[in-house]
Amino acid sequence: MFFHPMDFLIFAALGLSIWAQFKVKGNFKKWSEVATSSQKTGAEVARHILDQNGLYQVKVEAVRGTLTDHYDPISRAVRLSEPVYFGHSIASVSVAAHEVGHAIQHQKSYGALVLRHKFFPIVNLTSGIAPFLLIGGLLLNQLNLIGLGIILFSFAVAFQLITLPVEFNASSRAKKLMVAEGIIRNNEEHGVNKVLGAAALTYVAGALMALFELIKFVMIFIQGNSEE
Repeated sequence: MFFHPMDFLIFAALGLSIWAQFKVKGNFKKWSEVATSSQKTGAEVARHILDQNGLYQVKVEAVRGTLTDHYDPISRAVRLSEPVYFGHSIASVSVAAHEVGHAIQHQKSYGALVLRHKFFPIVNLTSGIAPFLLIGGLLLNQLNLIGLGIILFSFAVAFQLITLPVEFNASSRAKKLMVAEGIIRNNEEHGVNKVLGAAALTYVAGALMALFELIKFVMIFIQGNSEE
């Protein structure tokens, strides 16, 4: 069975994901053209918030590309894409503060982040194997392969679900810190919400798609067992 009723929901989640990606790029471009009243660059904002939270050892580094921003917990570095690092727009400071939010989560051992770090090496291994097992099980009509694929794929789904509170919490911290430190004023919060909200939607769409796919294979597995 190559088409399943759950595919409607999977396609809907895929559509949401594509739309969210357009929203991320569109909002970033729009708010990159709006300077903040503080005139601070993304790098300055990141350094300021880190220092205010005692994270002097965390580096702020520029990396090539667009929307390649991330926090590296191993190297203890906030890496900002060049438009964010050098820019002084609402988009730049929003993204920079969000990545610093992850550094603060790390400092405070935020539960969901700790759990995600523990899951990462497992998911790194299982995510490459699970699709082959699931597809192979369907093609060969082997329920044991599908069952094993479901177990391995469930780690990837769990990882995506755990990522949601991590990302939402980092954005929440970013907005509160920027307001508290006077980096943005009340009339600039709308732009911050647009930039970070669009980014959060991509994680929601990805998690939904993975969850629907898992449910699909579980239903196939259960149906196959009932027919034997």
